[in-house]
Amino acid sequence: MTAAPDPKAELLRLRASIDNIDAALIFMLAERFRATQQVGHLKAEYEMPASDPGREEQQVARLRALAEEAHLDPEFAEKWFNFVVAEVIRHHTEAAEGR
Repeated sequence: MTAAPDPKAELLRLRASIDNIDAALIFMLAERFRATQQVGHLKAEYEMPASDPGREEQQVARLRALAEEAHLDPEFAEKWFNFVVAEVIRHHTEAAEGR
């Protein structure tokens, strides 16, 4: 017969895993913003609009499908994307104004 796991130890193990995932997400977001800032500078240099509604629509559809495949709420994925895109557009606008 196996002993029941210690709930406090299990909680600590799970929280450590969550902390590692959170750290990875932060570093991935930083990398994503480095890439989008390059896009913003390119758009500013060639006087392209800060937002691209067609691209954003395609990305929402793609991310919703990925979320479903990953068993993540597609609504949440879309909200997350919209939040990130708002920040990206702000960066692109700042890049255009600083040109």
